[in-house]
Amino acid sequence: MASVLVPIAEGCEELEAVTILDLLVRAGVHVISAGLEPGPVTCSRGTILVPSMTLDQAMAEDYDMIVLPGGLPGADHLDKDERIQSLLASMSGDNKYIAAICAAPKVLATAGLLNDKKITSYPGVFDKIDIPGMIYDGGAVIKDGTIITSRGPGTAMDFSLMLIEVLVGKEKRDEVESGLVRDG
Repeated sequence: MASVLVPIAEGCEELEAVTILDLLVRAGVHVISAGLEPGPVTCSRGTILVPSMTLDQAMAEDYDMIVLPGGLPGADHLDKDERIQSLLASMSGDNKYIAAICAAPKVLATAGLLNDKKITSYPGVFDKIDIPGMIYDGGAVIKDGTIITSRGPGTAMDFSLMLIEVLVGKEKRDEVESGLVRDG
């Protein structure tokens, strides 16, 4: 069974976090939501999420993928957390999937993972950041090797479906998507 870590930081974008968690669970993926600190997390719009465990506890397990929800100041908290930076470096070194949405791709930039990559993010996130060889696309969801990025809350469902496809295959993605009764 595929295993995914979703770190949840104060001020994260709740629509992204919940969509990622929900769709991955629907696909039968083992998902751990981990708070940077113990206790409930207040999201950017005031929704309160209760992570499965703390990040310190979650770091005892191995994962096939780490997925960073965006939102501000949530992405800033992820960006400044040394444990997140360490996990990103380790997972990149092991050639595992790393995904980020909205403002969270800047966390991947800090970790040095976006050099020579095609990516997307919330508009404006990379306006003042120069990354060698990075190609900013601006599309809804971009996969470049083991790096998957997405634009924002409105693309959270497409992003999550791409994560399912990468982790457990197109057939499972199609099965989950059909249950969502989406048009197009």
